[in-house]
Amino acid sequence: MHNTQSPSPILTLKNVHYQIPLEDDVLDILKACQLTIQSEETLAIVGRSGSGKSTLLALMAGLDRPTSGTIELFGKAIETLSEDDRAKIRAQQVGFIFQNFQLMPSMSALENVLMPLELFQVPNAKQLALEALEQVGLSHRAQHRPAELSGGEQQRVAIARAFVTKPKILFADEPTGNLDEETAKQIQNLLFELNHQQKTTLILVTHDHVFAKQCDRVMQLEHGQLQAYPTHPNPLADKL
Repeated sequence: MHNTQSPSPILTLKNVHYQIPLEDDVLDILKACQLTIQSEETLAIVGRSGSGKSTLLALMAGLDRPTSGTIELFGKAIETLSEDDRAKIRAQQVGFIFQNFQLMPSMSALENVLMPLELFQVPNAKQLALEALEQVGLSHRAQHRPAELSGGEQQRVAIARAFVTKPKILFADEPTGNLDEETAKQIQNLLFELNHQQKTTLILVTHDHVFAKQCDRVMQLEHGQLQAYPTHPNPLADKL
């Protein structure tokens, strides 16, 4: 009999490898990665630039397939699904926040937030989008295009767009990487606040160890392998 008291994890990685073929060799980006994430957990993945963090995030979200191994998202082995089926899961249950915001430059802030709602013909889409902008403190900038907004404001629009569909899991790739320190702190606080309100599972990739430590758990990606974050204090680590 199954143990009904233990909920199924929202995301599981089993022996995940990712390689890039070279002319007469292969480059190992990820090696035997193992990970289990529970619903509503917040997890940060840290590592140096070029360590494969963004690649790992893309695999977990089903944007790419691993060379070998299994990734189960919502109980489904996503590497076995068609691109259409993976896209459907992402669109309906997954949110994204990127370092470079990924806003449509020709659209207003409101139209950018509206986009995923209109895609699925969600009722009262405009009202929901306006409420999402209000939550991030930008209702007064609804009609402004990205070029008319500061970096922090653009990332707030991106956060509103990510949360407006009420995703079960949110992937954030260096969400404060392009922001100054003060703006970055504001965005970090907003991200955790909305995440807590909506009970979303948050997987965060960052090189900022102070930001990472605000999560329930921190993992480190080093030499292609996921490891437990070292718990001994290292004053230099936060400056990596």
